[in-house]
Amino acid sequence: MTTVHDFAPAAPDGTPHPLAQYRGRVLLIVNTASRCGFTPHYAGLEELWRRHRDDGLVVLGFPCNQFGAQEPGDAAEIARFCSLTYDVSFPLLAKVEVNGARAEPLFDHLKEARPGLLGTRAIKWNFTKFLVGRDGRVIARFAPRVKPAALEAAVVRALRVTA
Repeated sequence: MTTVHDFAPAAPDGTPHPLAQYRGRVLLIVNTASRCGFTPHYAGLEELWRRHRDDGLVVLGFPCNQFGAQEPGDAAEIARFCSLTYDVSFPLLAKVEVNGARAEPLFDHLKEARPGLLGTRAIKWNFTKFLVGRDGRVIARFAPRVKPAALEAAVVRALRVTA
């Protein structure tokens, strides 16, 4: 069975970033954007990361420019914005597409594992969040409008499960 640990999306410098390195940890995978109405979610994601990283949580941000061209910057600009504006310290990976023929394979897997409402496979907007268990299996999908603070209970439950 394929899990999130089988994927190696690109790091900002283009080198592979194998997700197998997070085996045994809980992941919160999010497609992000710097010029979106949901951009303030960066603050809540950072708060979750800081509160639970020692317990095994890893937040992974995947910048995406597919929705309203709301992430036009390059890797350095994105990192600078996130650091200066939201003090983001969780890992940001290379900019990806999440839908269509050029979608990052990880996101195809996430969408297949946890379709959206009415079974739709597409991601509708920036800041769609996927919670992944320590075993690499996708536990839940959260819509962009769901604030990171609302994920607290689900994150804590996932952290309590051993791989």
